[in-house]
Amino acid sequence: MISRTERTLTYAILALFTVVSLTPVLGIVSTALGSQSSLNTGFSLPDDGLHWGNFADAWSRGHFGTYLRNSVLVTLAVVAITTVFSVLAAYAFGVMRFPGSTALFYLFVLGLALPQEALVVPLYFDLRQLELTDTYWGLILPQAAQSLAFGVFWMRTYFRGSAQSVIEAARIDGANSWTTLWRVLVPMGRPAISTMVVIVFMWTWNEFLMALVMVSDEAHRTVPLGLAFFQGQHSSETALLAAAAVLIALPVVIVYVALQRRFIEGMLSGAVKE
Repeated sequence: MISRTERTLTYAILALFTVVSLTPVLGIVSTALGSQSSLNTGFSLPDDGLHWGNFADAWSRGHFGTYLRNSVLVTLAVVAITTVFSVLAAYAFGVMRFPGSTALFYLFVLGLALPQEALVVPLYFDLRQLELTDTYWGLILPQAAQSLAFGVFWMRTYFRGSAQSVIEAARIDGANSWTTLWRVLVPMGRPAISTMVVIVFMWTWNEFLMALVMVSDEAHRTVPLGLAFFQGQHSSETALLAAAAVLIALPVVIVYVALQRRFIEGMLSGAVKE
């Protein structure tokens, strides 16, 4: 049983890490609510009130409506493709037995070790030859392929840890592999799937290098790339830059808060225990 001293020490450490994590966030928010003519940054609130109009000004001047729409489209497509193909491939690697499965799985895992910087230039020339640069597919396909390596590795761990008796019971009841996957294992694996969705969502939403290389026209810019151009145009307007940063980070915060419980369950346990 945990003693009162240990519990107090645990809460104190968690409170310390919470303060450290929230300090830069509060600094950005307070800067975003400051006057546009002020160069002050940090936690000092403006004397002339809170300037909520900075968010609307940054939204309109930075064309973040277009960038946000592009990021939502690309991110949702990448998450959907990664989730479906990761579940299918991981089920095959984790439950089924077929020749060459181990070698093929490690070929997938190899994608986790390849740095993006080493692939982006040849990938650009390949996509340009296919006329996919400056298109949504030029952003969706490479990022889905990158995320697939992690997704297969993550979901295979869940499927291998799933209760074997549940799988055998489903087969005794006459369920084929397809039914066992979608009717039994996927509902059981919602925490693991939710964790993968949150991680892939954050990776895709914050992706900058791929968008910088593959997109040259403004119509297909995502929010990280749009923020970089906005920073170059308004480098001295700290309040606007902070407001734009808050707007860009808000969707990630919303997704994490919405899936927080299942995200933590997936990180701590993943599979349902027998």
